[in-house]
Amino acid sequence: MFRASNPVAITVVLCLTEVLGMTGVASFPALQPGFQTHWGLSNTDAGWINGIFYGGYLLAVPVLVSLTDRVSSRRIYVLSTLLSAAASVVFALFAEGFWTAMAFRALAGIGMAGTYMPGLKLLSDHLGGKQSRAVAFYTASFSIGVSLSFLMSGEVAELAGWQWAFGAASLGPLLALALLSVTLPAPPAQPETTPDTHLLDFRPVLRCRPAMGYVLAYAAHNFELFAFRSWLVAFLVFVQESSSGLATDWSATVIATVVVIIGLPSSVVGNELAVRFGRQRLITVVMLGSAILAMGIGFAAYLPYWLLLVLVCVYAVTVTADSGSITAGVVAAAPQGYRGATMAVHSMIGFGGSFAGPLMFGVVLDVTGGGVVIASWGAAFVLSAVVVALGPVFLAWSRRH
Repeated sequence: MFRASNPVAITVVLCLTEVLGMTGVASFPALQPGFQTHWGLSNTDAGWINGIFYGGYLLAVPVLVSLTDRVSSRRIYVLSTLLSAAASVVFALFAEGFWTAMAFRALAGIGMAGTYMPGLKLLSDHLGGKQSRAVAFYTASFSIGVSLSFLMSGEVAELAGWQWAFGAASLGPLLALALLSVTLPAPPAQPETTPDTHLLDFRPVLRCRPAMGYVLAYAAHNFELFAFRSWLVAFLVFVQESSSGLATDWSATVIATVVVIIGLPSSVVGNELAVRFGRQRLITVVMLGSAILAMGIGFAAYLPYWLLLVLVCVYAVTVTADSGSITAGVVAAAPQGYRGATMAVHSMIGFGGSFAGPLMFGVVLDVTGGGVVIASWGAAFVLSAVVVALGPVFLAWSRRH
């Protein structure tokens, strides 16, 4: 039996379990246009269902990730992986409209709250202090998980219907659990002492300005990232329906998969550049560049389809290029003995942006034309641009004495 015993093997195993555990993450946004038609959902309704996934994450992550300073990260990871599988199954069997979809997607978000950051904590427990590159690969693997979820959901739904797409998504977390069980040993004992404050006492983290600068930048990053990914398929469908002489037979979900994969290496490359040129400098340049692109991407829907796809792919790179650097920065800046609590605050505030991004994107679509005109999409992407441009402001604040 293979047992991961060196940093590379441990990183590979945890990245693979992360990818497999995320097969249900993009199931709803991948199939969103169909749900909007069949269930009569407005853009705001769809924004709520997309956002509530991260709302469930947001509510659960303070407790689940803070517990990793006190109990085994592995135990939390295993139970939450089972919950992720169950959430996809109940959606497939019982979802029948807005409210049931909201409930089951929130449940799926809680499952991810107990796997994503606890998985990162498990990685840091195994690797100790030298983990910046491993963190970058781990955060980049999130994009692989999202792209796999887009692809699998779209293809299975086309062959057998949306219920089977959600049912198939439950298999990934179960495979992740099996892989973790047979390949990853228990982490070594940690030198950090158990915090002497109560479980949800985040005051030491909130007082740490270097860490909080990254946390707030992460919220701005997530607002843009998850608004983009949640509405990508719907945007591509809109452009396809508006374009004449479309020169591709690829479905919107397949194109979305390719777009997300193209953005994958940028997180790792961004972290390598951050090591060479400075983490905050790199994040600032990337966020401002992404804001500039977002200002025009929605209005570019009138361009030839192939040219728009090029712009979308470039935007996908800038959206993710700062991800690994931000997370590595907050891990490095965490107060001694409060790494789990810092990750909890990082996720709690950061995924507040993940919740707000898809929801506010849908609201802007509804109030500016219902998402059936180019100006409506332009306005929604401008909102993302304004929010992500706040990231460099937060980093500048964190450097002040």
